[in-house]
Amino acid sequence: MKRSIPRSLVSKATNPDTPKEHVAGSEGRTEPGDAVSTPFKGAGSAWKSGALAQSQAAVERSRYELCSDILHGRHEISLTQDQISDPMGTDRRQDWMSQDAFRSLVSSIATNGQDTPILVWPEDPDWTPDSLDPTNVAGVPFVMLTGRRRLAAASELGIPLRAILAPPDARHAENSTFEMLFLRFRENEERENLSPFERLVSIGEMYETLASGEKRLTAVAFAKKIGVHESLVSRARAVFAAQEQILNAFKNVYDMSFRDLQGALASLESVSKPKAKPRAKPRKLTVKRKVGHRNLSVTSVDGNLSIKVAGMPIDQERLEKLGDLVASYLSSETPDKTTG
Repeated sequence: MKRSIPRSLVSKATNPDTPKEHVAGSEGRTEPGDAVSTPFKGAGSAWKSGALAQSQAAVERSRYELCSDILHGRHEISLTQDQISDPMGTDRRQDWMSQDAFRSLVSSIATNGQDTPILVWPEDPDWTPDSLDPTNVAGVPFVMLTGRRRLAAASELGIPLRAILAPPDARHAENSTFEMLFLRFRENEERENLSPFERLVSIGEMYETLASGEKRLTAVAFAKKIGVHESLVSRARAVFAAQEQILNAFKNVYDMSFRDLQGALASLESVSKPKAKPRAKPRKLTVKRKVGHRNLSVTSVDGNLSIKVAGMPIDQERLEKLGDLVASYLSSETPDKTTG
């Protein structure tokens, strides 16, 4: 007799997710294969909570690192021109915006974009980025350090600026103004050669700024600090002090060599040095008398009195008497200031 497989078993084999049906006559009996599995909710919820916490911690750590990178100049920020002030100004020639080099820079940025970020630091030295949105610096004021030509070019083109922050140790230095001047000088030294006049003015300005905060600043120590030869320091101080006179007196100042500037300083000093007035000829008064066979001569030159008698030997006692006689005369002719 042929035996057939129950339809319920076939259904279970072909569709294992279908709930098991009880075979007729099996009511009240529970077989091991008939148990219905139920998800273990406790363990799954704990795993999801742990994964979410790890993900949140990773996001917070990433934001913290981004804040640190921005503050230490390792990550760029985008600034508008009105966020940037420039209290120091440039150490370049006054007509630099009309020079061919600047016009070429404007054309290059318009075509290729800004290749190098400008260097700034926040106006508030204690500023830190928003921990929830570190790169959003809208409305935060910054101070220009280097990149004035790029700032001017971006302003002319109406585009935002790529910027990075200077190291925080420079911002919190005791003489932060000197640090700003030094950063400006160092970039110009490395990126584009300053003319001798521009270089000396910049060095002189740095020296005077640093000297104002230090009691004793030697030329040797200053030269070592900024990395120049000490022989430049005295010339730089002189050129910085006389920069307006030099600019007014000479037309080709920015083309002058160091030797030319030395000659310019010498010529300015000779012009400004007041000529010494000729000394008036000393007034000389002389009275001569004949005393017996001796000649007496009394002379006064610029208030100095001298008495001369030739051929008259005199001892100490008689000389003292003569001195007393002259003193008595002077007392009678000169009013006593203590009495009236």
